[in-house]
Amino acid sequence: MPTPPLAIRLHPADGVVIARTDILAGTPIPGENVTALARIPPGHKIATRAHAEGEPVRRYGQIIGVATRPIAPGEHVHSHNLGMGDHAKDYAFCSEAKPTDYVATPATFQGIVRPDGRVATRNYIGVLTTVNCSATVAQYVADAFRRNPFTGHDPLADFPNVDGVVALTHKTGCGMNDGEPLRLLRRTLAGYARHPNFAAIIVLGLGCEVNQIPGLMEEGKLEGRPRVRALTIQATGGTPKTVAKGVEFVREVLAEANAQGVRTSVPASHLCVALQCGGSDGYSGISANPALGAASDLVVRHGGTVILSETPETYGAEHLLTRRAVSEAVGRKLVDLMDWWEEYTRRNGGELDDNPSPGNKAGGLTTILEKSLGAMAKAGTTNLVEVYRYAEPVTAKGFVFMDTPGYDPVAATGQVAGGANIVCFTTGRGSVYGCKPAPSIKLATNTPMFRRMEDDMDINCGTVIDGDESVAECGQRIFDHILRVASGERTKSEQWGFGAEEFAPWVQGATM
Repeated sequence: MPTPPLAIRLHPADGVVIARTDILAGTPIPGENVTALARIPPGHKIATRAHAEGEPVRRYGQIIGVATRPIAPGEHVHSHNLGMGDHAKDYAFCSEAKPTDYVATPATFQGIVRPDGRVATRNYIGVLTTVNCSATVAQYVADAFRRNPFTGHDPLADFPNVDGVVALTHKTGCGMNDGEPLRLLRRTLAGYARHPNFAAIIVLGLGCEVNQIPGLMEEGKLEGRPRVRALTIQATGGTPKTVAKGVEFVREVLAEANAQGVRTSVPASHLCVALQCGGSDGYSGISANPALGAASDLVVRHGGTVILSETPETYGAEHLLTRRAVSEAVGRKLVDLMDWWEEYTRRNGGELDDNPSPGNKAGGLTTILEKSLGAMAKAGTTNLVEVYRYAEPVTAKGFVFMDTPGYDPVAATGQVAGGANIVCFTTGRGSVYGCKPAPSIKLATNTPMFRRMEDDMDINCGTVIDGDESVAECGQRIFDHILRVASGERTKSEQWGFGAEEFAPWVQGATM
């Protein structure tokens, strides 16, 4: 293979290139006719031409900010000389929508078909809590079925098709407004209760909380659903009796859950993939995100669904998605979300450009515009067919958007509540996130991090940076891996037991 270049140019119109490796001051940049004026860390930006103060700076062919002072060719471009600026966005609704090139014979995977016809990728029994006050009791129920790593005793040894009993707890459910904050929590819990990856569910409350079980059952359409058991600690008679009741219910349903867990060949149209990124770096928008975008296109072409989320991390790039909307109404839903988020952050004393984290900036990202342009690459190139509220059931096929915060656990919780049965999570700094009941696949943006954290990373997309693989080839590799994981192959985060503590519904409103 030829030696990879020192720097990566993403678009002919760009005024910056990206350092592929550590570049020392005085190093000429081949093909760019500039010399580095200072050390440029890997993943960071180098100016290839002069920029006057106030002039837009482009990456991906798009504006990522404006120069806050004059920038010389060869200079390091980052927070010290690049900031947000006002610039017009042309939404051009539907102008780039095009027919989807569906494959003639969809791929298949080994899925679990539920009695109602829905398809699961995992087979859990869940314990959901209405309120933080029932969290410990829920954990006691799940712990009764946990394998002991020291003695080897496994209460589920006779039920090999059951992936586990998991308690999903949270920090809210009371001391909250009974308006939209409560509806949002109930929508999230109900989405998990209905999720095909759960064979059975216990809904466990204290009894006196704002989030009363009868209201949750009614709003979430859970009443009368088979294999949903509701318990309150106060009515049952306290902790020991409630734990005993919960354990008894799990034992009742284990045999049936095990029988349901037999896998059979199903079309890839049953895939619903949550697209996530966290701990991003300057390579995220070059390797892992575009490669996941190529895989997303394959999922859609095979009849499945992909869910992009993290509204604050789409801010500044939404005009590229509105052009792919199947209708102006769908595109305007996305614009309306951006308007809501601007007001939401303003009334909470922040602004959307506060989003890039210290780790993002250390990895080379500067503004939310730059982060958003790289993040949205996960969604590939197909049409935007629908926009959903947080945790709303996703029913459309194709590429959809869900309104969520940019904080990864909260965003992924909403996507899984909406029905995602696989999570694909790109990371440049290294994330160890899991998301039961959906398996989480980690995609590393760069080879050094992949090698350093190989026990946590599933796929190395740094091959694109290294010049060993094209984006399309990496995307095909990701798609093939998705099919294997959907068929039961365990991800690294599953091997380490991640996914219960990371459950994090979006908390809105005052805590009272």
